[in-house]
Amino acid sequence: MTKRTSPSAERNKGPLLEVLRRVLPSAGTLLEIGSGTGQHASYFAEHLPGLTFQPTDIEPENLASISAWVRDARLSNLRPPLKLDVTAEDWGVGRVDAIFSANMIHIAPWECAEGLFAGVSRHLADAGVFVLYGPFRIAGEPFAASNEAFDADLRTRDSRFGVRDLEAIQDLAVQGALRFAERVEMPANNQCLVFVHG
Repeated sequence: MTKRTSPSAERNKGPLLEVLRRVLPSAGTLLEIGSGTGQHASYFAEHLPGLTFQPTDIEPENLASISAWVRDARLSNLRPPLKLDVTAEDWGVGRVDAIFSANMIHIAPWECAEGLFAGVSRHLADAGVFVLYGPFRIAGEPFAASNEAFDADLRTRDSRFGVRDLEAIQDLAVQGALRFAERVEMPANNQCLVFVHG
């Protein structure tokens, strides 16, 4: 198995852990959507031992990397990854206490953002917490030059990609009976959006 490392995941794991430690339940199952290399799942599971982490992804190379991180971590609260398509009508994971997703919705078609929120609504327990991390365009606030360039690059790669508007994300949350609880400013012009189910 090929264990990969993402420099950005390495940089942001510490600040993300601070937010997760504060907003997540102390125990239960956390479902990570789009686990990428697997670094986050391994790091968070080590530092949040009361939670059982279920990483997921759709890409075979990511699933292989996550499996390698899980193998090397040897943590009882870190499960092997599942293949998960956010647009599927049933994710096959039952009810979970928390859901986390980082840097996914801007590198996927908008239907994936819609599928993500629909799935969160179906699978998140009542009063469960959903944390969404990444860059967002926020009405009334200057759009950072780095995010402007990133957005242009994404759209060059695929016209369906792009930094999403916070207001559009909040609309999806409302449709899924999710309450927008807070927005936490993060390093490198990123944000953590925290939602509560019900």
